[in-house]
Amino acid sequence: MTAAAREEILRRIRAAAVPPAPEPPRHYLRHAPGTDPDDRPGTLALFAERLAEYGARVLRATDPGPAVARALHEEGARSMVVPDGLPADWTADWDGEVRADRPPLGKAELDATDAVLTACAAAVADSGTLVLDGGPAQGRRAATLLPDLHVCVVRAEQVHSALSGALAVLDPARPLTFVSGPSATADIEMIRVKGVHGPRRLVVVLLEAPSG
Repeated sequence: MTAAAREEILRRIRAAAVPPAPEPPRHYLRHAPGTDPDDRPGTLALFAERLAEYGARVLRATDPGPAVARALHEEGARSMVVPDGLPADWTADWDGEVRADRPPLGKAELDATDAVLTACAAAVADSGTLVLDGGPAQGRRAATLLPDLHVCVVRAEQVHSALSGALAVLDPARPLTFVSGPSATADIEMIRVKGVHGPRRLVVVLLEAPSG
């Protein structure tokens, strides 16, 4: 291609009429369909319902320690990995082995551990989703993917009705992991298999303020 031909092509491209980019929609729904954004009990109930649909268990509690111990005992866990920054009272009622992920445990050690206990950065009621960003009490991705059981403590105020609310409080520069129920996938014949990309079992401890 000659220089003259190249310049002619570029001239025609610049002269072509390019329609303006459409305005981004601003009227999208900012809360779960059919819900009142101010109805906190309804939002929490929807969150628990969505998680149950995925096959996760939800324990509603006002004190995390007994609820975490109950979840681990009922799931048959004997060992658990915990990330930095996890409150000590979350494990105070459990009598199993606690393995701190510091220095970072190897893949074989994580795989041989029954459970992982974490917090989360945010949660979405409409999709039953937990969002982890690697912050305090959340740990690194490997520690939340290799153990077979994930117990996650979610504070009621962290549960947003829809994804837009959660995105407003998340830092996009952090390593975000979205978890909707236990890890599962389906093949071409739609046979569902759990535990392919992460834990086969998920228990959410939904922490609410004591009444009164």
